[in-house]
Amino acid sequence: MSNNREIISYVAIIIIGIILAQHMNVVVSGSMEPVFYRGDVVVIEKTNFLGINEINADDLKIGDIVIYHATWFPEPVIHRIIATGTSINGTPYYVTKGDNNPVQDPAPVYHDQVIAKVATIGNTPVVIPKVGYITIWIRGL
Repeated sequence: MSNNREIISYVAIIIIGIILAQHMNVVVSGSMEPVFYRGDVVVIEKTNFLGINEINADDLKIGDIVIYHATWFPEPVIHRIIATGTSINGTPYYVTKGDNNPVQDPAPVYHDQVIAKVATIGNTPVVIPKVGYITIWIRGL
């Protein structure tokens, strides 16, 4: 009987580890300093995690930090929403900017581009400092 409990415990640990790993993202640039730095890990809420909408892109607001598929950069970008707007055809969008960047991002971000939001406690992003450096080193970034 104790073998079954041990196996169930290991399976539970693996499942929890997979879920946690899917809710963390390594910061690979300095564009959001001093909120978080290259090598930090941010905890995220996803727009689609195994079919579950943890956040709705329609509910995002100015000040939220999002991860999105940029049209102007090959990797997902983590930047803050600084404004909202509506296109000529009525499609809502976000204007984003890295806190450490002098200008806003070069293209609007539409709701379907948003893949996650950085989780916060109060208004403070949930950040695990420097833990992601190993990932950056392995990926050669």
